[in-house]
Amino acid sequence: MKIFTAKQIYEADKFTIEKQQIQSEELMERAAIQIFNWMHLRMQGAQVKIHLFCGIGNNGGDGIALARHLQEHGYNIAVYVVNYSEKRSKDFLINLNRLKERKLWPDFLNEDSELPLIDVDDIIVDAIFGIGLNRPPAEWVVKLMAHLNASGAFVLSVDLPSGLSANGFLGGAQEGIMQANYVLSFQAPKLIFFLPETGIFIEQWEVLDIGLDPEYMMGTQTDYELIGKHEVLPLYLPRTKFSHKGTYGHSLIIGGSYGKIGAVTLAAKASLSSGSGLVTTYVPSCGYIPLQSSFPEGMVITDVDDRNITKIDFGIDPTVIGIGMGMGKAKATTKAFIDFLSQNDKPLVVDADGINILAENKEALKNLPDQTVLTPHPKELERLIGAWKDDFDKLKKAMAFSKKHNSILVIKGSNTITIYKGRGYINTTGNPGMATAGSGDALTGIITGLLAQGYEALKAAVFGVYLHGRAADIAIEKWGYQALTASIIIEHLGEAFLDLFKIQEAPEPEETPEE
Repeated sequence: MKIFTAKQIYEADKFTIEKQQIQSEELMERAAIQIFNWMHLRMQGAQVKIHLFCGIGNNGGDGIALARHLQEHGYNIAVYVVNYSEKRSKDFLINLNRLKERKLWPDFLNEDSELPLIDVDDIIVDAIFGIGLNRPPAEWVVKLMAHLNASGAFVLSVDLPSGLSANGFLGGAQEGIMQANYVLSFQAPKLIFFLPETGIFIEQWEVLDIGLDPEYMMGTQTDYELIGKHEVLPLYLPRTKFSHKGTYGHSLIIGGSYGKIGAVTLAAKASLSSGSGLVTTYVPSCGYIPLQSSFPEGMVITDVDDRNITKIDFGIDPTVIGIGMGMGKAKATTKAFIDFLSQNDKPLVVDADGINILAENKEALKNLPDQTVLTPHPKELERLIGAWKDDFDKLKKAMAFSKKHNSILVIKGSNTITIYKGRGYINTTGNPGMATAGSGDALTGIITGLLAQGYEALKAAVFGVYLHGRAADIAIEKWGYQALTASIIIEHLGEAFLDLFKIQEAPEPEETPEE
């Protein structure tokens, strides 16, 4: 699913109006009807008090139009216009007049207005600001939104939570951002739904189709794409009948140090479980017995040193190499890693201390093979690309790094984002249970295993991230968040693959209220 910028959404509106030969207020009416239908389907006329807080732009116009439909169907509503500017959008005024024609008079809230009384069992419709917000709200509006958040009432935000823009967090007081229980986003989700800095204001979201013209929506290239089952299913490479283990490649996992052999074990097991035909590990000598004991399917090569990797010399011809997990940054290890990069010509997946060494030895980045996959967690990413002022700046820096070094960045997080060639692929699988030791090692192994089988690097990264999260989603049904471990995630990779081909039974059709 494509993720459009605010500018692209404005262009889509304009394109739709011109091509479909409609007025802009008709598009607003579509939006209002879709929100009404969503609410009416769930509320069925229930007389819960609904407070609609509307700005004076097009987002407010959506709210005003919604109020008219709610009133016509007998809902218990109160309408407020948050009068933060003397300017009014044309479509807002059209819908305000329509509301007044029905003898419904909104309360106009100004700087000196009393704060409305909201009960915890009420519903708040937040239509104060839309995607065009480009500066922090006025202090009195911040106070109003803080009051609404503190009420404990259910908050339904129109298109996005007020106080955020489609371009991110604008600064100012966080109290001046609506904490949305649910967001009804028009036509497509917004990038801010998936970023740590802004996603915290959104519990759940859903996309409403308001009929923006498909020619524009399908034909327009976006910088970001949301990755779900339908997006990864075409990436899957089936196995052939007369294949053998050599057909699916040989993964070499390099890493580990004294006390951290488990990281290599997890990566190696994940590589095999994601389909690599053969897996060999290269570890300090202290890792020989642990790996031979816990991973009988794998082969082990050891460094001459017992505690650390001091020279990377494996004497085999692997298809792909995953490196860095548990490796440490000892002086000899750092030198061995940098020397290895200067001679290596195999595809690479670099994780953990491999990334940390690169961050401290930037000149070594030039020796990364094209389309090397790097899998940093937030702190490792900061060391690699530098500090950022906000999440949008982080993505900008990550894009620049990826372009400069022709590398693929897998930015791990709640919605892991894979960056390459100026595009971002936002993953939709995964859960908080994955915040556990070794989860990242498993991801590195999965991506390495996919590369071994012949997946292109970008596809291996995007598919690997999806499978990693989906395995965890399946696992928590049995284990819960707290008990989830990296080993359990790996054990559920098979079910994640099988899940790709499960046909979800269609739910019983719901009657959509007619307008």
